[in-house]
Amino acid sequence: MIPGAAASDGRLVTCIALAIATVVSWCLMARSAAVMNAMEGDPVMLGLARAMMAPEATGPYLGASALMWIVMMAAMMTPAALPITLVFMRLDRERGETRPGSGMAFAAGYLTAWFGFALVATLVQWLLHRAALLHGMVMAAGPVLAGVTLLVAGIFQLTPIKEACLAHCRTPMGFLLGHWQPGPSGAFRMGLHHGTYCLGCCWALMLIMFAAGVMSVAAMAVLTVFILAERVLPGRWATHLPGVLLIAWGAWTLVAALA
Repeated sequence: MIPGAAASDGRLVTCIALAIATVVSWCLMARSAAVMNAMEGDPVMLGLARAMMAPEATGPYLGASALMWIVMMAAMMTPAALPITLVFMRLDRERGETRPGSGMAFAAGYLTAWFGFALVATLVQWLLHRAALLHGMVMAAGPVLAGVTLLVAGIFQLTPIKEACLAHCRTPMGFLLGHWQPGPSGAFRMGLHHGTYCLGCCWALMLIMFAAGVMSVAAMAVLTVFILAERVLPGRWATHLPGVLLIAWGAWTLVAALA
């Protein structure tokens, strides 16, 4: 097979694999939310839903919640991983290092960073649920906690740390050239490194899930679109305007709650 054709096939396979992972993850989240809301349906998902409503049973709760957060991160962040994965594979080909599975290794490293976040979010969710600070089937924070969460997310949008991390996400070629590592393990480490920058960029936005409802698929969709948009749209307004809106929303929520 011609090297160029092999590289094209590799990119196609990687695109298809990541697209399938995205669709399957979104379908699982939508189905899980429906089962959680109705408390009936598929026995496996119903068992997981029941486990997530019983924080006093620590082991089952943490296991079910961790699985849910991992699937959520796969659904939301796999689309964000695809563009830089394709850039990586193109650079890999141009360097004459076309390695089977290198694109998937890079994407796996990227998602591993977010799966780590999923485990931390699981612990936070358990602590909040145990303290009776999450309510309803969607597990949403009360108005005071929601308001504080929105304020934190909005303020972080205006910080230099946000800008620095987002700069790496917006210029993938510069990141790859500056952090290139050979071999499949190098591809994984590069993906993990870039995923860490992405995590540094978006962790505060993910906290909005606690305000909107951990099981809210609509909130997931809005955040996913925004995360993709702020990587594409130029200028600080793409992060600062939403930051100001989140601060205003959070302040309004707190005032209404404390009035």
